[in-house]
Amino acid sequence: MQFRSTSSMTLLDFSIIPATSAHVRYAEAICDEMFESAKARGTGIARRKPEYIARKMEEGKAVIALHKDGRWAGFCYIETWSHGDYVANSGLIVNPAFRKVGLAKAIKKRVFELSREKYPQAKIFGLTTGLAVMKINSDLGYEPVTYAELTQDEEFWKGCQSCVNYDILISKERKNCMCTAMLWDPVEKERELKEKIQRRAEAKERLDRIVKKQSLLKRIEAKLWKSSKKIIAAVFPVGTGTVKGI
Repeated sequence: MQFRSTSSMTLLDFSIIPATSAHVRYAEAICDEMFESAKARGTGIARRKPEYIARKMEEGKAVIALHKDGRWAGFCYIETWSHGDYVANSGLIVNPAFRKVGLAKAIKKRVFELSREKYPQAKIFGLTTGLAVMKINSDLGYEPVTYAELTQDEEFWKGCQSCVNYDILISKERKNCMCTAMLWDPVEKERELKEKIQRRAEAKERLDRIVKKQSLLKRIEAKLWKSSKKIIAAVFPVGTGTVKGI
C-alpha cells in the first residue's frame, strides 16, 4: 500500500475522538512509539505497558487520532491525582508517519476538552521541557506556576524517578527542575471571565454615556438653531430684507 506524504495531508484527513475499547488493538504500537520517542529525546521516561494504555481507552480517559485509512495517528490520555483535584494530560504522541500536520495541537485541545467534561472542577497541569508543548498549553490558557502549585500526590512524583533529571529534582527539594510547570485553574479562569465581563459592562456603560451626551448636544444645537431662526425672523420680518449670510 502506498501512503501519501504529510505535505498533502490536512487535519480533515483524521478523526480525533475519545478512545474506547474498540481501539485497544492500537495500544501496543502506541506504547512502542512512546518509548522510542522518549528514548530519542533522552528523557528516560518509563515505558508504559499496553495494558495500561488499553485500560485508559476502556475507561474513556484517552483521545486517539485515526487517519481515514485506519492507521493510528496520535494519542494522549488522562491521569488524575489528589482524588481528582488535579488532572494531567499525559503521553502525547504522534505517529511519525503523520507529523507536521498539526495533530499534536489538535489532540491536546481535544483531550483538554475531554478533561474538562469529565473533571470540570479539577486543575489541569503539565510538566514539560518541550517548547512546542509549552506553546500549545499556553494557547489553551495554561499559566506557568511553581512546583508548589502542582499536585503533591506522591504517586505522581514517583513517576519522575525514571527521568534522567530526577537527581536535580530531589536536590532542589522538588521545588523546581528542568521541566516547566504549567497549570489551568478553573477557579482562576472563572474569576478572569467575571472580571472580563465586568470590564466590558463598564466600557459599554461609558460608551452609552458618551452617546447620550452627544445626542443631548445635538438636541441642544438643534434647539439653539431653531431659536436663532425665530429671533432673526422677528427682527427681520419677511419683505424687509435679511441679514447677509443668513
